[in-house]
Amino acid sequence: MSPFDPLREQLASAAEAFGGELIDDVEQALRTDVEIFPVCHHSPASGLAMVRRLREKQPKVIYLELCEDLRPVLDELHNCRLPVALQAFATDIDGFPKEWAPLSVIAPITESSAEYQAIAYAMETPGVEIVLVDRSVDHVFQWEPRAEPADVGIEIGDLRPGFAALEEHLLHHGKVRHWSEWWDQYVEQPLSGADYETYRQVMVLIGSLFRRLKPGGNEVDEDRERYMWTRMREHLAATGADPADCLYVCGAFHAASPVMDEHLDISPRTRTSWLYGLIPSSHSAIEKQFGLAPGSVSIAAATWDKSLKRHGLVSYQLGSKRKGKAPAPVESQGLHAFLTQPPTLDGFDEAELLEWCVEIVRLARRNGYLSSTADAIAVFETSILLAGMRNRKRPTPYDFQDAAVTCIEKDVVPGRRDVRRLVEIMLGGDKVGQVGYDSLPPLARDVLDRLKPLGLDLEKRTIQRALIDLDAQPELEPCSHLLWILRRLLPDDAVRPIMGSRRLGERSHQESWDLAIGRNQRSIIELGYEGVTIEQVLEQRLRQAVWDPKATASVALDAVEDSILYLGSRRFTDELGGRAIQLLSGERTVDDAPDVLRRIRRLLAHYRATEPELPEWAKTFVTTGYAHYCTLLPTAFVEEETGVRQVGAMLGFLFTMESLALSLGCDRAQLELAVQQSHPEAPAKVALLWTARYQLGLLTMAELRGLVGELLSSPLVVPSVPRYVSGFVQALESAPALAPFVVEVLSRAFGELPDDVLLPWLPKLITTLREQAPELVPVLVREAERTFPARLPDVDSFTPPWLAKPSTRRPVVSSGPVSELLAAYPGTGLAVGELLGCEPVTDTNTEVGALLTAYPETGAAVAAILT
Repeated sequence: MSPFDPLREQLASAAEAFGGELIDDVEQALRTDVEIFPVCHHSPASGLAMVRRLREKQPKVIYLELCEDLRPVLDELHNCRLPVALQAFATDIDGFPKEWAPLSVIAPITESSAEYQAIAYAMETPGVEIVLVDRSVDHVFQWEPRAEPADVGIEIGDLRPGFAALEEHLLHHGKVRHWSEWWDQYVEQPLSGADYETYRQVMVLIGSLFRRLKPGGNEVDEDRERYMWTRMREHLAATGADPADCLYVCGAFHAASPVMDEHLDISPRTRTSWLYGLIPSSHSAIEKQFGLAPGSVSIAAATWDKSLKRHGLVSYQLGSKRKGKAPAPVESQGLHAFLTQPPTLDGFDEAELLEWCVEIVRLARRNGYLSSTADAIAVFETSILLAGMRNRKRPTPYDFQDAAVTCIEKDVVPGRRDVRRLVEIMLGGDKVGQVGYDSLPPLARDVLDRLKPLGLDLEKRTIQRALIDLDAQPELEPCSHLLWILRRLLPDDAVRPIMGSRRLGERSHQESWDLAIGRNQRSIIELGYEGVTIEQVLEQRLRQAVWDPKATASVALDAVEDSILYLGSRRFTDELGGRAIQLLSGERTVDDAPDVLRRIRRLLAHYRATEPELPEWAKTFVTTGYAHYCTLLPTAFVEEETGVRQVGAMLGFLFTMESLALSLGCDRAQLELAVQQSHPEAPAKVALLWTARYQLGLLTMAELRGLVGELLSSPLVVPSVPRYVSGFVQALESAPALAPFVVEVLSRAFGELPDDVLLPWLPKLITTLREQAPELVPVLVREAERTFPARLPDVDSFTPPWLAKPSTRRPVVSSGPVSELLAAYPGTGLAVGELLGCEPVTDTNTEVGALLTAYPETGAAVAAILT
């Protein structure tokens, strides 16, 4: 006796018991009063079996594994082009963590889905009722773990092993790359022609196997099953329907449930307000949602069409007038025969493969590949060879795809698409669904109605060009306004302006747009879940943005600008402006100071140009900002975390808004004290402090030039001169008049520093200016253009203004047009004198005229002032 005999017997008995349990599950599923129809989502085999069973059984009630509160949405499917998805959406949540918002549940539907066939049958056949029995959308999130969830895709009939080792084993021994290929090879193709009883037994067996091998237990799945059986028993009791006339469509995973007879006490829903609708879906979106291989749903759709033709079946479609008949009976195999006999083949596949080979060569040539008839023959033979190497009786679409890549693909893809993508296009491509106009939410219909004057069919998926001449066609102004709002809310490729702009103080005379609204129908539909009109959605989003816990004053000012541009509501704009004041006064950092300065300048310029006076919130924002930045200025100068750009923006706010702030009651002494208390050490901030002291009158220009001279003459400080220059450049935010001085500093550095110091210094200067002051460099370039000579011969005789000695000799002008004009019109001299602070002169004809005649150089000075 071998020492391993007891272990061998134990393993054999375990395998026997495990196999017996699987068969018990199959028998249990087949004995229920309500007939269970097990499915796999987006499976052509399930769809074919559903078509056969519906025509044969003609059930009166269909129970469907789908969120029960999605039932009203099914009535809108007849207006859609599949694939589409049922969606439940909630932004205003109550009973769930706030960070979960928005909540969304998506359940895609394709024509080959068994669920769609059941829905179409129930809605097109009089006297048939369809009942959704799965958890409500609210309960889906009630049962979610309290971690932040992503969008939930209801996997109707999803069938995939949760045991990773089993899936790896199946893929390895099946000689396939991914689960979709294994399922197509070993389940889809054999079951497409099987009889109904064999189909049910095989699907329940697979579901039971995956269920028992799932790690972590099935507690949540069993609760779902209790929920569904509880709802079915409630419906049967309420309507008195005969269970024999009912059909229960569920995933094969749930068909072999041990809790069919158990009751569940269903908890009430939360107070969350749910919105329901339809959104376009696509094959690629379904593949991504369910973790399928790329192209698998397109291959499934091609298999569905081929199988319908092969077996002479007519599928159920909403709105279709085609009538089918009961299919010819298929000889019953039974589970044992099905699992032990190879699938039967026919000659249709060879003809199909030939057609595929010719078509892929044609597509390849159209996309730049140098393919020929020889390549078609090579693809055909290689497909058969690969199928044989993988122990397959016939090539599958996956074998064909690999063969096409092997025979046609080259090192470089000549066009936008490679051969693998061309095969997917040939087999059906990434089919995208569309929701019909009548099934759109009110907002989406309103958008399409308001854009009708453009004369475009915006439901098409192609990109369309809209040309708007606002001067010749002023009636298109509302369309332009709506397009700019859509540009603000939709993805970038949905509404793209080619010509025209929308900014404060600007008006476009002509606009050109590229519109892809049909491609982005889902985005517009989801906007409809947030409001009735596009303006209401924008207002809600702006309000959410400024009341977000992470909102800043810069965000609020941006919202104010959007409110002015798109909404035109003074009340709402004032509300956002008040929120900006609250956010500014509560900030403890100045990270957003550059954005705040830029936006408040733009807003003030807009109000000054369009309104008689500034609104109250703008006045309060200026006074609050003046006091706020004065308070933070000493700290910002010394903190390493605060950059020179932020400090420059603070000084720009304080000095450029100073006159307005002082007129509104602020005290200039607060700014003087803040500057006196600032003691920076970083070179750039030191330069900023010097310019601030100069603007306050605490430094003269001669003293400022002396400080720069000390920098250039000190060998220890020369390497840091680029950072000082960066500070001087940032000072242009607060003092644009210092541009000549900054040009002078750079010119003195280039002229006085030796080459061994200057050449290593230049790259650092360029990178510093590029990183910290890119928008201010053009100011320096324009100033340098005014300062230096424009022609090369004038360079040798050029004397820089800062080196030129001031003339002590007064200009003498004996006569000329200026003197004659001022003598003829002495009131001009009187006005200039009053501007300069002179006492008013009453007798202008005698005294002023005599003075201007005696001192004609005054006329030249007045002319210089006026020009």
